[in-house]
Order: sequence, then structure tokens, then C-alpha cells
Amino acid sequence: MSTLVEFPTMGAEQLSSLRRFIDGGFRTFSREYGETLERLFDPLREFLIFSERLMTQSPWPLVIGAIALIAWLASRSWKITLGTVLTLLAIGYFGMWIDTMKTVSMIFVCTVVALVLGLPIGIAMSRWDRLQRAINPALDVMQTMPSFVYLIPVVMLLGIGRVAGMIAVVVYAIPPVIRFTNLGIRLVSKDLLEAADAFGASMWQKMFRVQLPLALPTIMAGINQTIMLSLAMVVIASMIGVQGLGQPVLKAIANQYFTMGMFNGLAIVGIAIIFDRVSQTYGKRLQKHLEVVHG
Repeated sequence: MSTLVEFPTMGAEQLSSLRRFIDGGFRTFSREYGETLERLFDPLREFLIFSERLMTQSPWPLVIGAIALIAWLASRSWKITLGTVLTLLAIGYFGMWIDTMKTVSMIFVCTVVALVLGLPIGIAMSRWDRLQRAINPALDVMQTMPSFVYLIPVVMLLGIGRVAGMIAVVVYAIPPVIRFTNLGIRLVSKDLLEAADAFGASMWQKMFRVQLPLALPTIMAGINQTIMLSLAMVVIASMIGVQGLGQPVLKAIANQYFTMGMFNGLAIVGIAIIFDRVSQTYGKRLQKHLEVVHG
């Protein structure tokens, strides 16, 4: 005799009706407002196309020089700068330059959008505890939801293409910058804030002259995580038409092209290491600078 006890579940007909109701409402909404939503995102599409053309159509020595200069200014490390140049030269030598530049431009645009949206939300959360309690559950869901699930509603609303992929990447990658901005501002010493109050500083002066500068190293850690998540999601978003290194990897999986998959995978790893080392080193330099100034 079986000892299993069946868990009480919703009836099959009720569940089927609920699914049809939700799916039907979502389809109706996408049919009626899909074009309007697409037009709202036209500026982002133009920004992405401009960035992609700039990266892919500029002479490769100029692009490598510009990236190396950014790496040097951020890290002040000749090892990181040399590693950046050698990695980009290897990527170009093995014929992955165009796809890599498309991936870099997508990551750049997604990171900019994530910062524009995430920094104000993080600042607002640090100011109001009630807002923090309301937003934290949403951030928890965004960080634990499987990345493939983000593609479903975005594709239904915006179709397949760059914009849909960009929105999916931003939603997936934005939680760290929000959380770290909130955390960094809250960790600022209360003694420093009391000193600012003693000098008659206003709320905005305390925010932009005391809290944000001191929170910058923590915020940079959040930006680093946002960049890494953007890179990971860009590869997955290749399933809905996002161009770059993800598409050759997807093709390699579908057709069992081992070499193609490995080479493009290593290119993704190389780009990830560049972004990670440069942003981390810049955050450490900020930390040391602030320790000297306030030490």
C-alpha cells in the first residue's frame, strides 16, 4: 500500500483557465501597446547603433589605443594595460574582432542605462527605509530569477532584436549597482555627517560632497558586478537576436563546432577579465585616495 500523500493542488481546469487568462491578457497588451513601447525605446536603439558603428567601423589600432588609454587611466598599471592590448590583438588575430566590438558596445550601453536608472534608485533607498523595504523583495526576485525567463516577456512585448536583448540585460544586471549604492551611502560614518551638519551643509551638499564620494569604492564594486552580469546575459540574449560573441557560441552548440565555441568562449573570458581588472583596480585606487584624504 502506498504511503505517499498527494499534495492538494489547484484543479487542472482551474489552472488551465488561469494560464489562458494571464497569457491572453499579456498578448492583448502587447498587441495594443507593443508599437508604442518600441517607439519609447527608439533613443536607446539609436544610441546602441551609434556605439556599435563607432566600435566596428573605427580603425582597429585606434580602438585598441583608446581602450588601452582607458585601462591605463583607470588602473595606472602597465601590466593590466599590456594585458588588455595583448588580449585585443589575439581576439583580432583569430578573426573575432567584429563580434567582440559588438559585444563591448552592448555591454557599454547596458551599463550606462543600468547606472542612469540604478544610481538614483540606490540613493533614494539610502534615504528612505520604507522604500528600501519595498524595493528589496523586487531585487531579490530579479537576482534569483533564471536568466532565460527574462527573455519571454521582453520578446512578447518588443519582438526579437537589439532593444529586446538590451532591456533583458539591463533588468538582469541592474540589482548590484542599486544594492551597492544603497549600502555604500549607508556605511558612511555618522560622525562625518554630524560634522557636515555642524558646518551648515544642506541635504544635497551632504549627499554629493560627503556621502557619494565616500561611497564611491563600494559603488564601483556594484558597477563591476553589473558589468560582469551584463556580459553573462549578453551571451544568453544572443538567442533573441543580440549580435556579438554569443551568436557564434550558440551556433557552435547547435552544430557541435568545438573549436568555434572554445575560441569565442575564450574571447568572452578575455573581455570579462579586462573589465573586471580595470574596474576593480580603479575601485581600489579610489579607496586608497579617500583613505589618504580622510586619514
